[in-house]
Amino acid sequence: MKAMILPQCVSLDETDSPLEMVEMDCPQPTSHEVLIQVSTCGVCHTELDEIEGRTAPPEFPMVLGHEIVGRIVEVGPAVETFKVGDRVGVGWIHSSCGGDQENLSPEFRATGRDAFGGYAEFTTVSEDYAYPIPEAFDDEQAAPLLCAGAIGYRALKLTNLENGQRLGLTGFGGSGHQVLQLARHLYPETKISVFARDDDARKFARELGATWAGDTADRAPDPLHAIIDTTPAWKPVVEAMKNLVPGGRLVINAIRKEAGDQEYLQNLNYHEDLWMEREIKSVANITANDIREFLPIAAEIPIQPTVEVYDLADANRAIMDLKHGPVRGAKVLRVSQS
Repeated sequence: MKAMILPQCVSLDETDSPLEMVEMDCPQPTSHEVLIQVSTCGVCHTELDEIEGRTAPPEFPMVLGHEIVGRIVEVGPAVETFKVGDRVGVGWIHSSCGGDQENLSPEFRATGRDAFGGYAEFTTVSEDYAYPIPEAFDDEQAAPLLCAGAIGYRALKLTNLENGQRLGLTGFGGSGHQVLQLARHLYPETKISVFARDDDARKFARELGATWAGDTADRAPDPLHAIIDTTPAWKPVVEAMKNLVPGGRLVINAIRKEAGDQEYLQNLNYHEDLWMEREIKSVANITANDIREFLPIAAEIPIQPTVEVYDLADANRAIMDLKHGPVRGAKVLRVSQS
């Protein structure tokens, strides 16, 4: 099979071709696994963290990609929940201990980091971590739901938001534009403010129904009860805290933060920004149940992911476009016709 592999961690400031196209043996499903012919795979910011070593794969080469959509072409002898021909998706969680806190378990293994992912024509996963894709979505639309959408759903739950309370989103890419649609559905009386450094992103947010959109360092018209940060930087964290009501919560939806602007944390003022029981909470990974809950809700709305599609052979270009932006919606690789 064809696959784009990561041979080693590299700086994307030093190369624009971190991945290599190779021929590999097709994986074989074990007892409880399914073999998936990959149709599409989303390109997530976490891939940048893997490539540049902030969350490095434990061994190389690695096949990246954890927003996978395809059809099952073979099932292991003990598989009970799927059959050949079923369309399924795979997300960031490749396997874990099971249960409500499997995202925090030392047994957690990530798709495309700890196990081969979707930048290849075929992949395998346990039936417990494959999910039926609702008919409301084509393969390109479905891919970013598997991580950007589902982890956005988890982040929104962690805000503890109530309908009518004010929500902020800082960063407006693959996850943010889905969370806005999700929040408008779940909390119809909630006003949503978006903070983004790019004017096109702010315009896009207003098109999708944001009440207000401004720059990262701007102040929303009214203080916010919760904010979700999906950026790789530190400045949005500091500025977000200045927009919270007393008792408000900032949820950081990022597996790693880059070090480029870490000194901006010195602008955080305890009395003005953290006191009065304002808090910061991180999102750590995702559970299988998050994805199972989210996909039917996404179909009910329906969420309409905005996607830019690349061929698998152009994965390096997709990576560099994501790195340097601007990004409107999500980027998706077309891997094969399933």
